[in-house]
Amino acid sequence: GKVEKDTPEDAPRTPAVIADNVGDNVGDIAGMGADLFGSFAEATCAALVVSSLSSLGAGRCVDGTCIDGYHNWAAMNFPLLITATGIIVCFFTTLFATDFSPAKDILGIEPTLKKQLQISTALMLLATLGISFGSLPSKFDMYMPNNEIKTVHNWQMFVSVALGLVSGYLIGHMTEIFTSNRYSPVIDVADSCKTGAATNIIFGLALGYKSCIVPAMSLAVTIYFSYACSGMYGIACSALGMLGTLATGLAIDAYGPISDNAGGIAEMAEMGAEIRERTDALDAAGNTTAAIGKGFAIGSAALVSLALFGAYVTRADIDFASASILDKKVFPGLLVGAMLPYWFSAMTMKSVGRAALAMVEEVRRQFNTIPGLMEGTTKPEYKKCIEISTAASLAEMGPPGALV
Repeated sequence: GKVEKDTPEDAPRTPAVIADNVGDNVGDIAGMGADLFGSFAEATCAALVVSSLSSLGAGRCVDGTCIDGYHNWAAMNFPLLITATGIIVCFFTTLFATDFSPAKDILGIEPTLKKQLQISTALMLLATLGISFGSLPSKFDMYMPNNEIKTVHNWQMFVSVALGLVSGYLIGHMTEIFTSNRYSPVIDVADSCKTGAATNIIFGLALGYKSCIVPAMSLAVTIYFSYACSGMYGIACSALGMLGTLATGLAIDAYGPISDNAGGIAEMAEMGAEIRERTDALDAAGNTTAAIGKGFAIGSAALVSLALFGAYVTRADIDFASASILDKKVFPGLLVGAMLPYWFSAMTMKSVGRAALAMVEEVRRQFNTIPGLMEGTTKPEYKKCIEISTAASLAEMGPPGALV
């Protein structure tokens, strides 16, 4: 409607307006909820499978060497205790936004939702500490993927879950930084619009590429140290930790389509421009909060896929040489290596964008200040533009060269 007939967004005479509102619910609420719940269930199952083959469960024999199982029911249910505790913690965290410290105005919405994520993460860390020392024995034995027997202490299980919790928060925080209009990345992209669509596209792509650096590094660190602490059990539990604040993450994610649909209802009900302005401001914050939920989904998918594969390899007694991706250095190395081209591209594209901005500003200056330039009676200052491109080509390639 906006493109073809210049109608307002969500105008009731637009045939697709109802489909748009329904699609927000299907995609951002039902779809994202199913995605994250599936990751949660898969991580829980992977952790239970691995723990059942340790001394906490039935034990395991490899090449004639056996680990005796003690069938410690409370310890085997450690993954389920983490899952259940996360639901309770997120329920009480909701009270901070609804009763204890609600948002007073539109500008307070994003900080309030961010505070919910911080509080739920901190409470989950404390709860995980109690569960780790309360339900697990001081130490237990399990087979690593290379068939070595490792003695795991309960504090190492806490570290594994805590790594997942912290990396999940980092991914959510970095998503907010790169999508919220409160931070410099989005402001830089908006400023690049002043010089045309080309610089805007360059800056936008560079921003997207740059946004994957911290999440990829945090996932690599989480996988490496979780594996070092307790093998595939640690990776599965770190995935559970990342999803431990799932209920809060989904609530934050659902805010986006709810506020978007509120704007649609206001437009269709003809409530006036003032109401529409308020719902648009709410929708701007909602776009950021919806992106945070997607960040959790993508980050947890990497951990869950590795945890499921590790559970399969463990249960099927597959030789470590045939599944070397489970090495604690290989998979994190793959993540970091896959991220480096995006980092390099982000730096080079932003360098091109900065040079292009300077070039456009210089061309505008000459058009506006040199008399007779447009009439062809005066020559432009070609040297100025050459100096800009030459200086940028030399100076801006330093950081990308250092990365390589």
